[in-house]
Amino acid sequence: MKLDPRHLEILAAIVEAGGLTEGAALLGKSQPSVSRSVSLLEDRVGEPLFQPTRRPLQPTELGLALAQEGQRILDAGRQASRLVDEYRQGLAGAIRVAGTPIFMDGVISSVIAEFQTEHPNIRIDQSYGYPTELLSKLSSEALDVAVLPIRPADVSAEFEFRQILPGRNVIACRAGHPLARKKTVKLEDITDYSWIAPPANSPLFRDLRNTLDGIGVRDLKISFTGGSLSAVVNVLTGSDSLTVLPYSVVFMMQRQKTLTALPIKIGDPDRHLGCVTLSGRGMSASTHRLLEFIKQKFEMLDRLICDA
Repeated sequence: MKLDPRHLEILAAIVEAGGLTEGAALLGKSQPSVSRSVSLLEDRVGEPLFQPTRRPLQPTELGLALAQEGQRILDAGRQASRLVDEYRQGLAGAIRVAGTPIFMDGVISSVIAEFQTEHPNIRIDQSYGYPTELLSKLSSEALDVAVLPIRPADVSAEFEFRQILPGRNVIACRAGHPLARKKTVKLEDITDYSWIAPPANSPLFRDLRNTLDGIGVRDLKISFTGGSLSAVVNVLTGSDSLTVLPYSVVFMMQRQKTLTALPIKIGDPDRHLGCVTLSGRGMSASTHRLLEFIKQKFEMLDRLICDA
């Protein structure tokens, strides 16, 4: 025998609320329509579902058993409604985020961790890449947000760029490096040490070359090339090597007493860290919530860096 799930749901609401009028109010239906649904269900099963002449309404044994089955339908509907509300409010969903390895590992990952602590029902699918690749993924809608250093002039009208941190690079070394203990550091001092180079296809590698050219260093000894921040940090902390890193990354490491920045002025890159999204595309509420969260956190980070 096949029963109408809607009738079982109505039966469950009546039993839960304690009466026809109360059950109708719970479901947002009229009392006569609810009464008709109960009559149809009773006709279908061939048995009364409520004790006759008993007030308030009391279900029969069969009525109670069917109401328990209907409760599952009622609960499923409530859960579905909660899920829809959470998605609409940006409290649930999945966001595809990608960025350059150094920034993602150095500053973005900790922000994502804070975001998910506050919003545990939002899943973040995170990956790595460099600007050309990430802009292509945004264009094909294979990505929701790209967090990367880029020149605003390089962002076409197809995309929307939200700057979150101005570009600034420094020469970085381990906290106990011999140069870090000197009161003043001269340009010739850094030529005595080997260097860590980012991958040749990364924007940071071009920054390294431009920085060294700008301060007159031509003969560069590369001791290590690594793409991940953890690899660079491990080599820096275990050796006297130097490298060029974004100051925001070094600033976070300074607080952990891992890395430090040498007091040597180098030219800042003409790129700024920002969030890039596809223009004209309907953004999910959860993606909008993440962008606002990143903006707030980086406003705080920028103030801390300026005050340091």
